[in-house]
Formats: sequence, structure tokens, C-alpha cells
Amino acid sequence: MEVYMKEHAIGAKIVLTTPDGQVALPIEFREALGIEANTAVSVALTADGALIVRPLLVSAQGSSEGSPWLRELYEQFAPVRQEAIDKGYTGEQIDQWIDKAVAEVRRERRLKAEQSAESDQRRAETRRAG
Repeated sequence: MEVYMKEHAIGAKIVLTTPDGQVALPIEFREALGIEANTAVSVALTADGALIVRPLLVSAQGSSEGSPWLRELYEQFAPVRQEAIDKGYTGEQIDQWIDKAVAEVRRERRLKAEQSAESDQRRAETRRAG
């Protein structure tokens, strides 16, 4: 890994992980790569143990048609999709499962947001009453 750093890296920093495994990217790296809040990034682990982080950029028009970001995301899932097809599943079945999973994640996020709002409201009422 040291060889990789010397030959390929333009900069290196030591960062710590949080208890749940999150890593904060140094600001100079984020600025150099154009990574802002809520920027999707691709994370890859190489055979020699290097972690590669690349921003996935959406087209300037905000359109998904021809978007390099969507194309790259689709390509990352291509091996999984192909494995399912090789096992006899149809593209339509795969798309239905994806739609179902997305709907479930959205439902969970909505429920979590509602619960958080209710909790915040109860805390505010408790503070006003106390």
C-alpha cells in the first residue's frame, strides 16, 4: 500500500473512523473533487487493500438521460444484474424487485422522519411545560 501511495497519490491524510464506520473526507480532498454535502460517491476496495473514493457527478442539466452518474451507477450493478439473469430471472423481475426495495427504503425514511418530528414535538412540549 505504501508503494501505491508514493506512486499514485497526490496527497494523503490520516483520518479516524467513527464507531459506526463513517469516515470524514478532508476538506481539501472534497474541494479538489467537487464533493459537497449529499454528493454520491463510488467506493471501491482494491486487491491490495486500497480504498478508492470517486464522486459520481450528475449531468449539468439535471437530466437523467445520458447522465454519466446514472451510467456509472448502472454499471456498478451490472455484475449483480447479470448474475440474477444467469440464474434465470428476467429483467422485468429484477426491475420489480428494485422498485419494491426503493419503495420500502422510502417508506422507512418517511416513517423515521415522522417519528423524529413527533419526538421533537414532544421534547418541545415538555420544555414549555417544565
